[in-house]
Amino acid sequence: MENAALVGDLISVLLAPYDDMGAFSGRVRVSVPRLAAGEAAATNLALILHELATNSVKYGALSVGTGTLDVTCTIQDNDVALVWMERGGPTAAEPAEAGFGSKLITRMAARLGGSFASDWSPGASS
Repeated sequence: MENAALVGDLISVLLAPYDDMGAFSGRVRVSVPRLAAGEAAATNLALILHELATNSVKYGALSVGTGTLDVTCTIQDNDVALVWMERGGPTAAEPAEAGFGSKLITRMAARLGGSFASDWSPGASS
């Protein structure tokens, strides 16, 4: 694949600014198998990750000193599942309606041939 990026490297680079700030040191963990993404897929994935990270810093686990973020990925039968799990942050409630960010993530996931789902229950991934 020409101009491909490794997904794990892409995620790590995009989330590094959130983990490289004193209090954030070691709070972001990325575990992704070796998987390549072309330019268009990498751009869509970057937009998704940026939106999720921004929300985490504003309202989620990365908004408090005790919060952590785990980003994992599994591949099964050519289906890729990316899981964004926040722990130790403020209790979040599911929004009454999808905001701009959720709509953006849903559109970008569709461009990747996938979908976006969130689980707002305590201890669940989103």
